[in-house]
Amino acid sequence: MGLDELLRDGGLHCVYQPFVDLDSDGVPAFLAFEALLRGPAGSALSSPMALLGAAREAGRLAELERASLRASLADAAALSGGRPVTLFVNLEPSTVTQRLDLVLDVLGTRADHIQVVVEITERALAADLAGVLAGAERLRAAGCAIALDDVGVHPESLAFIPLLRPEVVKLDLKLLRTVKDPGTVLVAGAVRAYAEEAGAEVVAEGIESAEDLTRALVLGATLGQGWLWSRGERRFPPSTFRPERFAARPIGASLRATPYELIGSNRRVRRAPKHLLVPVSKTLELMALESSVPPVLLAAFEHVRYLRPTTVQRFARLAERLPFVAVLGVAMPDHPIPGVRGGVLNVRDPLASEWTVVVLGAHTAAALMARDLGDTRADPDRRFEFVVSYDRALVTAAAHSMIGRLAVTG
Repeated sequence: MGLDELLRDGGLHCVYQPFVDLDSDGVPAFLAFEALLRGPAGSALSSPMALLGAAREAGRLAELERASLRASLADAAALSGGRPVTLFVNLEPSTVTQRLDLVLDVLGTRADHIQVVVEITERALAADLAGVLAGAERLRAAGCAIALDDVGVHPESLAFIPLLRPEVVKLDLKLLRTVKDPGTVLVAGAVRAYAEEAGAEVVAEGIESAEDLTRALVLGATLGQGWLWSRGERRFPPSTFRPERFAARPIGASLRATPYELIGSNRRVRRAPKHLLVPVSKTLELMALESSVPPVLLAAFEHVRYLRPTTVQRFARLAERLPFVAVLGVAMPDHPIPGVRGGVLNVRDPLASEWTVVVLGAHTAAALMARDLGDTRADPDRRFEFVVSYDRALVTAAAHSMIGRLAVTG
């Protein structure tokens, strides 16, 4: 049976692997189930990798994921016996950014007792960060929490976690086998810091033994998956429904505000000429370069004419070292500097009168947020109202406001 027949005739099915509460005593408490796609047994397309490969080659990946989602939602409705259940489903980033309507149509048909968490892999975040963030917000608006999968494959991508703000972080399988490696400890520490700040769940996959379970606890996991409990079955055994642990938390209004608008009335605003604020901006850039886990760096320069040759040189170096660098401004090209993403601002956008530099990562959060006072002095003497902040919540909101504009303009 080929892919066309499977998609047409419904030959696909899913098995379900539980998520276990690692803080439960005695009998393991199942809190959720992940839908694992399967094709017809004994066929060339029986494995999920074969199915995904064939669908990707045929340009039908979104259709395959829609069929998988439809099958898993039907199972959750029928096999749960009407009990409330939390279901994890997988989507490729390309589906989230390009074909999400196909998925949202199916999600709209789910039974009332089914809570859905959408898993997105980390591997494509840098390619279209703005698109993934916009798609994640649409999924949250539909009531779905977001899980970021395969975290730790590329440690530099840890910088994207505070931007996507996943409700669940899934540690890559290899971390469980390298728990003494300093790189693994660094990844686990970054994830733990985010989880404590955001109230996120942390999942350790691949738990096969009591020793693995102990390693998962050392890594800071709150949930576990693996053959110790199940290899995946065509059923939903009794589970504990804890919807608050998987509730969607939309990012919301910060995507539409500007960094300066987010400052709030409880922070003291100062005034200074540009030539005194430039060293502050350069210090933030240096902070980004020296961070043990490279962060993302986002900057708004009002207009492309303020992107001076010396600034271009600095940002080219930043792009070589950091996982994501973006600059916004009026008349800004899509790629103003090698390796740097550009976002064009409308001259009427309030951000077009702001100068902002945001550094955000696993262990780093800092921002310069300034507003042009509109005087006609020479450029170095132009005066700005400004705030410098290391408040992670404010810095994160400022980053979201800029990424939101990349989503619109990119």
